[in-house]
Amino acid sequence: DLSRLLPLQPSVRSHLDKPSIIRLTLSYIRIRSDCVGDVQTETPSLQRDAEVNMYLRVMEGFVMVLSTEGDMIFLSDNVSKYMGLTQTELMGHNIFEYTHPCDHEEIRHNLRLTKRDFVMRIKSTLTHRGRSANLKSATWKVLHCQGRAKVCMASSAASCFLLTCRPLPLSHTLLSTHTFTSQHSMDMRFTYCDQRLASLLGYRPNELLGRSIYDLCHTLDTNCLNKNHLNLCLKSQSVSGQYRMMVKGGGYVWVESHSAVIPSSRPSRSRPVTHQPLCILTVTYVLR
Repeated sequence: DLSRLLPLQPSVRSHLDKPSIIRLTLSYIRIRSDCVGDVQTETPSLQRDAEVNMYLRVMEGFVMVLSTEGDMIFLSDNVSKYMGLTQTELMGHNIFEYTHPCDHEEIRHNLRLTKRDFVMRIKSTLTHRGRSANLKSATWKVLHCQGRAKVCMASSAASCFLLTCRPLPLSHTLLSTHTFTSQHSMDMRFTYCDQRLASLLGYRPNELLGRSIYDLCHTLDTNCLNKNHLNLCLKSQSVSGQYRMMVKGGGYVWVESHSAVIPSSRPSRSRPVTHQPLCILTVTYVLR
């Protein structure tokens, strides 16, 4: 029985149909031949698995390995925690079957790069209560994906891409003492800043009201903010990547902003239905 050769729990193998067994077998063959090869390690298997699980908990995300055509060769088994869909449901399928059609061109572009850092929308069956729904009722979840191409061991094999995928918004950023929160209009003008801004950058909150975040950004990093702004307008959530922000006393500090578009309030009798976003909520991490 081919299913017995799959590195899966017996309870999982027993629920696989024949097409799924073939799909998963081909994926495991590809990950072994294309991206692992004959590499040997002296680290015990249990210790290695424990280390991997620790890294996944810390980064608040999961690992994905893609082929150059976008096939999902491998996903870490904690993907269900963030997407609702399990490892066995996704492996062997193409990423374009599960991602937003408007993001396909950007994904194809990143599959041609050696190093990649992008945001995409992917189907998620998790409800707001953390329960799993039917795939037909899936919603779009925004993922921040970072990684690079991995050189394959077999010279005849195509490259594969190792990505870390973190759902947005990221929760750990809000707990840092080196962050400040701000709100912006859709053209990125400050409408609110918290008090921590004074100790981190030297500005009083009311000094920035009405000013654009572009006024504080280093000229060479404008493209970074433009990309972040575009992702916000199209996908509602984004991570800026590192850029330089001006300090009141002179000079710049490196920062990274995590942002989300907050939709309008729920309609009522006194407030008509509107599809215009209310503002952009941003958490900016000052790098030390």
